[in-house]
Amino acid sequence: MGVSVGVLDHFNIRTRNLADTVRFYEDILGLEKGARPNFAFPGAWMYSEGKAVVHLVDISKTDEPQKPDSGVVHHVAFASYGFDGMKRRLEQKGMAYDSRQVPGGDLWQIFVNDPNGVMIELNYEAAKEQAAAGPAERRDDVGAR
Repeated sequence: MGVSVGVLDHFNIRTRNLADTVRFYEDILGLEKGARPNFAFPGAWMYSEGKAVVHLVDISKTDEPQKPDSGVVHHVAFASYGFDGMKRRLEQKGMAYDSRQVPGGDLWQIFVNDPNGVMIELNYEAAKEQAAAGPAERRDDVGAR
């Protein structure tokens, strides 16, 4: 029997800014706020295609310090579709983003930061996109940002 860690299930953000964080994932990325178990602490679960992929925990009424950035987590990636539509959405919302083509041309990417400093990577299979044109190929490491 083989062993696999599988695919990303969800990631969790502990925030003092729950409303803005929910708004970012809804308005900017297009996720939907949905059902969440009745935990003893406030928060929200954000869904993509029927799956809770972002769990938010509201720490605003606790003594837990808000990390000033995403800590040791550099970014979280989603397999996405609708490259041109996402670029339009980000521009309409006034969000700064970076788009690039991975060397070789098979993968297009968009990078955007949430209100907590978490970098979100959106990956698009170039062959499946109906885009007018792909982004410029970039060899630099997004980790330098």
